[in-house]
Amino acid sequence: MAGVRAASGPGLACTAGNVCAVARTVKRAFKYRFYPTREQAAELARTFGCVRLVYNMALQQALRHLQVAFTNFWAKRARYPVFKSRKRSRRSAEYTTSAFRFRDGELTLAKMLEPLEIVWSRPLPAGASPSTVTVSHDAAGRWFVSLLCNDVIEQVPAPGTGVVGIDAGIDSLLTLSTGEKITNPRHERADRQRLARVQRNLARKEKGSANRAKARLNVARIHARIADRRRDHLHKLTTRLVRENQTLVIEDLTVRNMVKNRSLARAISDAGWRQFRTMLEYRTDWHGRNLVAVDRWFPSSKLCSTCGARADRMPLNVRSWTCRCGTVHDRDVNAARNILAAGLAVTACGDGVRPQRETSRTGRSSAKQENPRATKGIPVL
Repeated sequence: MAGVRAASGPGLACTAGNVCAVARTVKRAFKYRFYPTREQAAELARTFGCVRLVYNMALQQALRHLQVAFTNFWAKRARYPVFKSRKRSRRSAEYTTSAFRFRDGELTLAKMLEPLEIVWSRPLPAGASPSTVTVSHDAAGRWFVSLLCNDVIEQVPAPGTGVVGIDAGIDSLLTLSTGEKITNPRHERADRQRLARVQRNLARKEKGSANRAKARLNVARIHARIADRRRDHLHKLTTRLVRENQTLVIEDLTVRNMVKNRSLARAISDAGWRQFRTMLEYRTDWHGRNLVAVDRWFPSSKLCSTCGARADRMPLNVRSWTCRCGTVHDRDVNAARNILAAGLAVTACGDGVRPQRETSRTGRSSAKQENPRATKGIPVL
């Protein structure tokens, strides 16, 4: 897995055929699995404990991480920072350049005599020199090392001027304005019976016993398998969408509020909408694409993408409907087309998309209002 941390300006990269393509230098974290020796695992466990202690006591090394936590809290992106727990907190430690040695493809951490046994599932960029190294130990008992280094990404132009509107859903993971529906793999549902069985087994174990620790590990492994499959699918999906289109339009969904619906929370969490958007954001930035987010209150499902008429109601159980103009709409395809049209309007006019809503100061909408005559006589669905 690779993630983006920071990016610098674009440059030019020329191929052997003297064809120059725009390239972008970004900071990418290349993550690999490794298998520590018994001594290395013990040393890392002590390091994780020190990191937790330093964070909780607000001393020097962890102040930057604590500052980020409070910054996210004040920006309303996270809750108030809490003390790190030995059982529930993520076990990880970050090493700066003075605390590790990377030489000849081998990584040796401070206070360790031998290099880590890393499974190099893919090569690092040529001449890469990691600036920081993060070691983590997940709940499933797996060890990972993440190396942050510079990488040059060629921004290959998209074929033509492709544009696409994307409607996120549950029955279909994504519906495109082209009419294509991408199947929802439902990774959690596929392993739901196995997960329920090991969770029942965990509940029967005595707290604090060795058998309970083994049962907890079995539960964590199934959760890890579900998360890995979901992440892999979203990586491939976002890569394909960014390569095929120059402009992508999505809805600005508030997943945090949507999962409060008990009937849909499990399905929404399994779909990974928030993770999908995060991947789409940094990939469009890498490759010079345009990503437009339409306001969450835009009535994409209620509008007729042919004549612009608006239905008064559109319950979730209505999957297709007929407009007054005679057009029969698939609910999701129609929504994707409306999202695309709204996004292109935002790009062209530079205005927000909030039909039928008023601002608190001016009393006027930030976008054009629909013609009231267009919605007159529309049947209630």
